[in-house]
Amino acid sequence: MTRTASMIALAGILAGIPAADAGARTAVIRGAPTPVEADTLEVATFAGGCFWCMEEAFDAVPGVKATVSGYTGGNVENPRYEQVSSGRTGHLEAVNVFFDPEVVSYAELLDTFWRNVDPTDDGGQFCDRGSQYVSAIFVRNERQRALAEASKRALEAEHRIVTPILPAITFWPAEEYHQDYYTKNPVRYRFYKFNCGRKARLEEVWGESGG
Repeated sequence: MTRTASMIALAGILAGIPAADAGARTAVIRGAPTPVEADTLEVATFAGGCFWCMEEAFDAVPGVKATVSGYTGGNVENPRYEQVSSGRTGHLEAVNVFFDPEVVSYAELLDTFWRNVDPTDDGGQFCDRGSQYVSAIFVRNERQRALAEASKRALEAEHRIVTPILPAITFWPAEEYHQDYYTKNPVRYRFYKFNCGRKARLEEVWGESGG
């Protein structure tokens, strides 16, 4: 089963399931050669502007088994991209990151998150402007919240961090064509990412370690 197919399977499983009910160990990759049991993966949810870019960043992390682009934080059920991109649904573009905690920790994923966003920008991210593109961390339990708050405090000595830490609510998977976009449309993706100024701004904020 391809990585893209795995992500779409996960998206189907999670569609419409409130995060509070689903918990932090809900992922089953159906159809994989060796099915992953539900309690072997944990879930982290991050918003960092364009979800295509966030998928690319997290997919590169060893221990991340799948990423799913979607929408969360708003009050419209099963929103479409056109609705979210209008900025009127309250949703943010976000990613669910399914990871093996035996390989990568939530704290390490937080490091990846911070280095791939501009946490000083409360108007969007890079060329994508509006509330639907702001950065945020959606926590699923008190352990995630404590780790997220500690990581944020550690950065506040050098940066004015405006990224909020919020309770996870329903995550609505985005349309299929958004999933794994950076691998399915590499030329268009690279053109978008370069012209959006993402890499240049990350280097300004974080130095050469920027994403």
